[in-house]
Amino acid sequence: MAQHETDQPVNDEFTVDTEDCEERELAHRERGTSRPITVVGNPVLHRECKDVTSFDAELAQLVDDMFASQRTAEGVGLAANQIGVDLKVFVYDCMDDEGVRHVGTVCNPVLEELPAEYRLLDDSNEGCLSVPTAYASLARPDYAVVRGQDAEGNPIRVEGTGYFARCLQHETDHLYGRLYIDRLSKRDRKDALKQMAEGTPRYPVVAND
Repeated sequence: MAQHETDQPVNDEFTVDTEDCEERELAHRERGTSRPITVVGNPVLHRECKDVTSFDAELAQLVDDMFASQRTAEGVGLAANQIGVDLKVFVYDCMDDEGVRHVGTVCNPVLEELPAEYRLLDDSNEGCLSVPTAYASLARPDYAVVRGQDAEGNPIRVEGTGYFARCLQHETDHLYGRLYIDRLSKRDRKDALKQMAEGTPRYPVVAND
C-alpha cells in the first residue's frame, strides 16, 4: 500500500501492541472456541452495536473466541458482530506495511479525525470475512488512530499505517453497522456481491434465512 512521505504525529500515549504477539495471540486461541462467521444480510451486521459496559469474564471469553474464530477464517481483524454478538469490540492480528505485527483488542472504538495532511488515500483492494471471496478497490486514509478501551476497561489509543490502518478503519466500521461494500459505488457493490455468490467460503459461515 502507499506510504506517507511526511512524518507521522508523535504521541507517546499510543498503546504498544507489537510485543509478545505470538504468545498473546496463542493464549487467546487456546482458551477460545471458534465460531462461524455471519455474512452480509444478517441483521446484526447492519446496525450499530451496543457499547461494552461490563469488562468481565464473559467479555474475556468472547475475546478468546474471537481470536480463535479469526484464526480459523485466516483473517487479520474480526468484529464481535461477525460472530453474531451485538457488542462494540474487535480483535486484530495484522501486519503493517513495514512487516511489523500488531495484536490487540479494542472495545468501544472511535476513529479520531485526522488533520488534512495525514489523510493520504490508499486505494488498495479490500475484502471482508462477512463478504467471503469478494474483493474491491476502496480508498481509505493510510494512517489511522482509534481510541477505546482494552478488555479490562483501560483506556487505549492505537495507531496504524498502511494495511493495519485499513484494518482499524474496517473493524471500527463494522461495529457501527457498516460493511466495506457499503462504501462502494452501486456498481462495485453489485460486483462484490456477485463475487461472493459465485465463490465458496473457506471457513464456516452462518447461512441467512
